[in-house]
Amino acid sequence: MGVYLSTPKTEKFSQDGENENLRYGVSSMQGWRTSMEDAVSQAVSKFCAKYLHQQVIKHEAYSSGDIGTAVQKSFIRMDEMMRGQRGWRELAILGEKIDKFSGVKEGLIGPTESGEVKSQNDDWFVEEKHLDKTPCPCKSASGRKSGPTCGSTACVAIIRSNQLVVANSGDSRCVISRKGQAYNLSKDHKPDLESEKERISKAGGFIHCGRVNGTLNLTRAIGDMELKKDKSLPAEKQILTANPDINTVELCEDDDFLVLACDGIWDCMSNQQLVDFVLEQLKTESKLSTVCEKVFDRCLAPTAGGEGCDNMTMILVQFKKHPNPVPSTSEQQPSSDSKDKPGSS
Repeated sequence: MGVYLSTPKTEKFSQDGENENLRYGVSSMQGWRTSMEDAVSQAVSKFCAKYLHQQVIKHEAYSSGDIGTAVQKSFIRMDEMMRGQRGWRELAILGEKIDKFSGVKEGLIGPTESGEVKSQNDDWFVEEKHLDKTPCPCKSASGRKSGPTCGSTACVAIIRSNQLVVANSGDSRCVISRKGQAYNLSKDHKPDLESEKERISKAGGFIHCGRVNGTLNLTRAIGDMELKKDKSLPAEKQILTANPDINTVELCEDDDFLVLACDGIWDCMSNQQLVDFVLEQLKTESKLSTVCEKVFDRCLAPTAGGEGCDNMTMILVQFKKHPNPVPSTSEQQPSSDSKDKPGSS
């Protein structure tokens, strides 16, 4: 049946957790696909889950309160770290330890105190320098260390006090429910976007059949180093870039929950449809991972082919209501596309 199974794998792998300010549930399901993506892509995801939040907190911009810059630089840093021999070794190890969450567990509710991570010795630069002359299995035919040829999208939400910073590279998506209305906090990086087409063309790439250089159906990702080889261009201007869009909003008492999910969900439901579905489920279900699982069941196609046949991963974050709420800031709504304005579906 080509890229599909004869019968979908509907087993879910789920987890729940909480801290003093929020609760979360996460789940993933293979569905009709023959695998939960390939092993290399999962290793890239695991690499980011292990190191991305550490790099964010270590960056000097984070200490000064500029979370957006810290996370933007850290996305780019993931590619740099994976190019060297140490990065290749780490990917090889992670590839042997793939779990069903494809890298979403580590750092999900990670350390928030800068000292917890800064105390760790970051010797990547030192080791990369010493290993630069040694043979590296991840080198390209030209001899340049190219890194992994597969990659991963990355959609990250960071909360500090009442500030929410969302960074996205690829076609995973972050949506917030505010008083039951869906607001898109990220932008899907697809080849049909004019701004993406312009960058790709200037870098010497092309769009064919809706795919970058005829292969990828998204225009930004971490990894996929084959499309990031031009030494004359900075990382942000390569055919494919890990450079994320950054969106910052102020949280308020009107906020219900946050959803981060892969394209396998958004191909089947609009932002508002998903928010409405989650709100309905929360009336009778308190376990957030179970709500995620019900979303998968709702999206799963009855037969192989078309929408509802992709892998599915979803994180649901519910904000806890405190006795002394933050004043409503309804006049400062998150930015949203016209299709995501209140009342749309």
